[in-house]
Amino acid sequence: MTTPAGYFEQMYAGSADPWSFESRWYDARKHDLTVAALPRRRYRSAFEPGCSTGRLTARLAGRADRLLAVDVVDAAVRTAADRVAATPHVRVHQAAVPHDWPDETFDLIVLSEIGYYFDDADLATLLANTHRSLEPGGDLVAVHWRWPVDEHARRGDEVHAALAGVEGLTRTARHEEDDFLLEVFARTPPSARSVAQREGLA
Repeated sequence: MTTPAGYFEQMYAGSADPWSFESRWYDARKHDLTVAALPRRRYRSAFEPGCSTGRLTARLAGRADRLLAVDVVDAAVRTAADRVAATPHVRVHQAAVPHDWPDETFDLIVLSEIGYYFDDADLATLLANTHRSLEPGGDLVAVHWRWPVDEHARRGDEVHAALAGVEGLTRTARHEEDDFLLEVFARTPPSARSVAQREGLA
């Protein structure tokens, strides 16, 4: 079943940084790789559901003209909003995805460590909403932990297998480690192009 919101609320009630994003090299490095994987130098409008304390949000803010970040837990939203307070082009709201989804379109969507919290029905809704909101030619970046976790409805590999099966998404990059998968998908049509192709090098 989908991990209930109460689980996350309890986690943040016990700590302002329950997953130690602020101190772990693992997460700092993974965020570096996530941002480095973005195929474009800059995006018009980006969306990050499940932003947690906003550590990745702050990195994405430098790559987008507008960025919407949401999380289900009010405490996390406040922390993330404080982190990006000096960047007015970033909005941070409380929302329970996948059902509480913005009525907007984006040329970048980042699914970082959220897909495995959803049961089959909610994961299907997440993927459908993502596909619907991603503009033609836009980029989807997905990164997920691969090890089993009791509170997860599935492993990260299953999330990426589901993404690979979405019609209209074409994988353009894949970075695989024992700990996590990082993949980039393009919304097609138009045909997916590599970074070199986008810059006229190939």
